[in-house]
Amino acid sequence: MQTTHDVSAPRDLAAGVARFRREVFPAKAELFSRLAGAHRPKTLFIGCSDARVVPELITQSDPGELFVIRTAGNLVPAYAPVTDGVAAGIEYAVAVLGVTGIVVCGHSACGAMTALAEGADLSAAASVAAWLRHADASVARTAGVTGPGRLSALVRENVRAQLANLATHPSVARARAAGSLTLHGWVYDIRSGGVTDVGPAAAA
Repeated sequence: MQTTHDVSAPRDLAAGVARFRREVFPAKAELFSRLAGAHRPKTLFIGCSDARVVPELITQSDPGELFVIRTAGNLVPAYAPVTDGVAAGIEYAVAVLGVTGIVVCGHSACGAMTALAEGADLSAAASVAAWLRHADASVARTAGVTGPGRLSALVRENVRAQLANLATHPSVARARAAGSLTLHGWVYDIRSGGVTDVGPAAAA
């Protein structure tokens, strides 16, 4: 396998690296040459860690176009003056890289939202349970929704709630006040491939 360094990984991943080097990289060699010395993405994409949700695939973006943060449930903790990897990523994207748009993207069949919608017992996953507290507002907003529509309503409202949390970050607030940054809320449907704009109203 031709790689810059030896690759120690599961066989399927190593095969993927070999295929990338053989079939994909040569076609985009000029792009990668430019990217080696420049990093200027225009959009911060905050999505779920779910393996079925691939931001670059959904948006058909080239390498270098998206700055991506992925968290369970596409959750964005409200700003707090403590060390936080999500907050650091947001600040870097906005204040250093100068992105002009942020998308918070939820999706159908989200495991995190399903657990909340169904009141799953997370006693054996304490870290997961604690993380999902960042969706408390989303749960409260959909408290009156029952039946099959509860999960989809929760997914939508969670995107809006996370936009509201995002707006509390100082770098985001400054950029929005200056008119240099817009926020967008999306929901991606895995089965159809459709993307619905659920709006930034909650973050206004």
